[in-house]
Amino acid sequence: MKIPSLIALAAIFAAPAGAQTAKFPDRMIRIVVPFAAGGGVDSTARLVANRLQTQLGVSVIVENRAGANGVLGGKAVQTAANDGYTLLFSAATHVLAKQVLSNAPYDPVVDFAPVARVAEAPLMLVIAPQLEVQKLPELLAAAKQTTWTAAIPAAGAPSHLATLLLAKQGNVTFSLVPYKGTQPALVDVAGGHVQLMLDSMISVLPLAKTGRVKPVAITSPKRSPLAPEVPTAQESGLPSLTYASWYGIWAPKGTAPERVQLLNKAINASVNELTKSGAFAGLGIDPVNQDADQFARYITGYVTQSADLLKSAGFKPE
Repeated sequence: MKIPSLIALAAIFAAPAGAQTAKFPDRMIRIVVPFAAGGGVDSTARLVANRLQTQLGVSVIVENRAGANGVLGGKAVQTAANDGYTLLFSAATHVLAKQVLSNAPYDPVVDFAPVARVAEAPLMLVIAPQLEVQKLPELLAAAKQTTWTAAIPAAGAPSHLATLLLAKQGNVTFSLVPYKGTQPALVDVAGGHVQLMLDSMISVLPLAKTGRVKPVAITSPKRSPLAPEVPTAQESGLPSLTYASWYGIWAPKGTAPERVQLLNKAINASVNELTKSGAFAGLGIDPVNQDADQFARYITGYVTQSADLLKSAGFKPE
């Protein structure tokens, strides 16, 4: 029998190892959005998914799994295989599930792997169009005379937290009216059933532009080029009222760090392309580029600050 050479033996033993090292990704990636199609989170997710396809060279689809304050879609990702092929694209609301739900089905900080924070957007304060007030100081003065109602699209969402901050810094008390999403809340503001709402510009600007709701202020440090006539809260007498909605991507807990890193780089490259093309600016959102560790640290700080704010407002998980 002919004895194989050392080179041939090396090739024989190397072959199985090489066969087991699969290219990632080599098939479709699914991004779950835990909200209905057409909203701010969904619109941003679809922009990122479209660019991510080019970056990764595979199909990237967006699947809407709305319900239960975002938990339905979150659970679908949490229980998915931790192979990097199922991702969650959600808003800041996701990380506060334990703070706003009495029986949260998962711990969003522990049971997910942060991949990338992709964007943030200032909030816009809008009021019912028939109200006579025009500026934030007038609104606060009126709310001190008679309690105003404020629409809350989702418990623990930036809209909720920013409304609590507005009340605290403006020294007023609002009657909070809960809704299941931005659209029904916005419809009631437009109809005068509730008086005000704070939510991301991407969600409320279309109705503000048509006059169906009246814009009063935005929560960014400077005015938005999409609505330069709307002053900031800082300009309007509340110098500490700056707040932003933000969007991020998560994988199931236990996803291999090298896959998380690869996804992070591809997502950040996609965000850079969207920024250069003007797609983000057109929606009134600002890009964010962070590695996965930076995103994880950001989440820790955000959860701590938000939990303190909810506690100080006497909020009870439902």
